[in-house]
Amino acid sequence: MPAPSQSQISSVRRFNRFYTREVGVLRKNFLDTPWSLAEMRVLFEIANGADVTASDICKALDLDAAYLSRMLQAFEKDGLVTKARSKADARVSFLGLSAKGKKQFAAANERQLQQTTGMLAKLKPGERQRLVSAMREIEALLGEPAAKDRKLVLRDPEPGDLGWMVERHGAIYGEEYGWCGPFEGMCAGIVSDFAKNFDAKLEKCWIAEVDGVRAGCVMLVKDDPKARKADVARIRLLLLEPFARGMGLGRRLVEECVSFSRAKGYRRVTLWTHKELTVARAIYAKLGFVKTGEESHDDWHGKATSEFWDLTL
Repeated sequence: MPAPSQSQISSVRRFNRFYTREVGVLRKNFLDTPWSLAEMRVLFEIANGADVTASDICKALDLDAAYLSRMLQAFEKDGLVTKARSKADARVSFLGLSAKGKKQFAAANERQLQQTTGMLAKLKPGERQRLVSAMREIEALLGEPAAKDRKLVLRDPEPGDLGWMVERHGAIYGEEYGWCGPFEGMCAGIVSDFAKNFDAKLEKCWIAEVDGVRAGCVMLVKDDPKARKADVARIRLLLLEPFARGMGLGRRLVEECVSFSRAKGYRRVTLWTHKELTVARAIYAKLGFVKTGEESHDDWHGKATSEFWDLTL
């Protein structure tokens, strides 16, 4: 793997300098509280955890144990934090906030909510979505595990979504598989045909969201655009953003296509995929699709093996 360029390193450092200033990290006291950002973060872990120990906090925040111990001692002295011995192991103490600690933390947390709300309020709705999406992408790329309590939603497309589908297909497949301009052009053609010939009775598009951020998509269309009745349905443009992988969204999108096809009376669902897309192929196989053929091509500036899969309903 090639080393990062100096311009990339400089860009990351510049962003770090910008964001630490933007959220007030450099101030001695965070958001006019009596605490530093590190202290506020520790209090957050205690306030929002169950049976939290000092060891848990060290691991979660990558803190030095001695540094955390001194911090907790100061919190206890100020009457903010309580300790309770574990009944199962007397060597373990669970941390909690006292009544005073809860009151002061709640006030500080409210100030942070107001600051974040104010920052987002300066942006247009579309800009907010772009910002949050970029933050999710940073988390995913740098290894932040997916939260179990994320809100997953499948919805109908809204203005801007069809263009987003083309843009993300071009960007993601270009980055991960080297499929270039002709591939993105093909996706644009599929989306254009869908928009011009959409049959609301027999066709549908789903946009997947994670915590309000676009995270994936799929289309279910008539295999024969001129058909007036349900016969063969085709799945098109299944995609997941990297940050949304591993949440089961890909399977949910395909299941929606199959359920919709059954409800509309289609007799078969077909799709065109590629051997390189191993995760998608595994989803199709688990849902009963059968590969019916394959062929090689180099239409997108690189050799690829396309596959044809069918599901009889």
